[in-house]
Amino acid sequence: MKQTINKKMTAAALLLVSLMGGNAFAKVSEQDAAKLGDSLTPLGAVKAGNADGTIPAWTGGLISGGEVAKGNSDPGRPVNPFPEDKPLFEITNANLDQYKDKLSPGQIAMFKKYPEYRMPVYQTRRTAAYPESLYDVVKKNAVNAELVSGGNGVTNFDTVIPFPMPESALEVVWNHITRYRGGSAIRNTTAIPVQTDGSFVPVKFTDQLVWPEFLEGGRDEKGDDNVLFYYLQQITAPARLTGTALLVHETVDQVKEARRAWVYNAGQRRVRRAPNVAYDGPAEGVDGLRTADNLDMYNGAPDKYDWKLIGKKEMYIPYNDYKLMDTSLSYDDIVQPGYLNPEYLRYELHRVWVVEATLKEGERHIYAKRTMYLDEDTWGVSVVDHYDGRGNLWRVGEGHNVMFYDVGTPWMSAEVFHDLDSGRYLVTGLANEEPKFMEWGSEVNRRDFSSAALRRIGR
Repeated sequence: MKQTINKKMTAAALLLVSLMGGNAFAKVSEQDAAKLGDSLTPLGAVKAGNADGTIPAWTGGLISGGEVAKGNSDPGRPVNPFPEDKPLFEITNANLDQYKDKLSPGQIAMFKKYPEYRMPVYQTRRTAAYPESLYDVVKKNAVNAELVSGGNGVTNFDTVIPFPMPESALEVVWNHITRYRGGSAIRNTTAIPVQTDGSFVPVKFTDQLVWPEFLEGGRDEKGDDNVLFYYLQQITAPARLTGTALLVHETVDQVKEARRAWVYNAGQRRVRRAPNVAYDGPAEGVDGLRTADNLDMYNGAPDKYDWKLIGKKEMYIPYNDYKLMDTSLSYDDIVQPGYLNPEYLRYELHRVWVVEATLKEGERHIYAKRTMYLDEDTWGVSVVDHYDGRGNLWRVGEGHNVMFYDVGTPWMSAEVFHDLDSGRYLVTGLANEEPKFMEWGSEVNRRDFSSAALRRIGR
């Protein structure tokens, strides 16, 4: 079950990695690991609230929707557990200076670009939780997991969150990449590229994500060697894109072995390898508004960048955005010119880890710099600012966090990427008009994620 990537590195190579500052080994002592579940949450966040009480203590997270969720027949689309909550205040251009120290440069730029932009701020609710069975796994990872390949791989790592007590930017980023997303899940969602006048045509997707540990028979040490998860995506609408499918075997160490990806092109009726499904490669159905490594806010090999850990701060981030899953709303209700309708958004004050990625000398990527803000309770990237090659702020992304309390999984109800130059934006993940949103725990076989299976899907 454990990842054992690059376990046979030479002593000299191990010494080199250990001397690389931000890429040092992250093992902690048993004594330090004992803080997990004590002064720290089981995932490594500070359990206590902040000094002025605007961030409460973590008390176990949201593991049930309570009375309001009774009778809900669809655990894949949890009802809003806080229907009575009202905004404490709104951030607008009129009071922006009062709150800008708790916003990212990209968030501040949204106010400057759109005079009527507003951000409704609610009571902070620390809803994040995992299944109890994973808490011991995370604690074991704290004393066993190590970075290898200059920080581009992980060894002695089991399932989720290798570095709950990180000391470098790359350790923080790996926690995002490996965070728990239900083990096995099928989603029916949309990608909606929005033009400057607010017009849009939804592109509908069905995708499936599964960790090897959750396949039939569990992880196979040989067959799943170096595999973090399997991912299958199919486009189901509009007609011009229907039938296009993508298969990914996400590798843990993508420097040792690049991500394995295949695409079925409905027009050509054939399966081909897709090495450009990585980094700033194009993504299907998004009108050029995000790169391949923007999916899930950030994904893939971190080797093109130099990473710096800035530290932690308090910040207003999208959180508990259950309204975005409300089936009484249409896409027309939510999507408007410039940005999503603030009536259906929720921001809260949370502590975040801040990491900065600067493109290495000699490497190429359309983003010369990224600054990421990761929620301390979930390790999910909640906000990311993207800069172009001239150093100008270009795009700002926000991940709208929700807790799928019926299955112990923090994830997102939507991801949004704003192009500050063009005024267009992309929202992915909305499913308000889809008959079914999420299906958890489906049993799948390793064969379902083979290139041969992709051919069958195409036919």
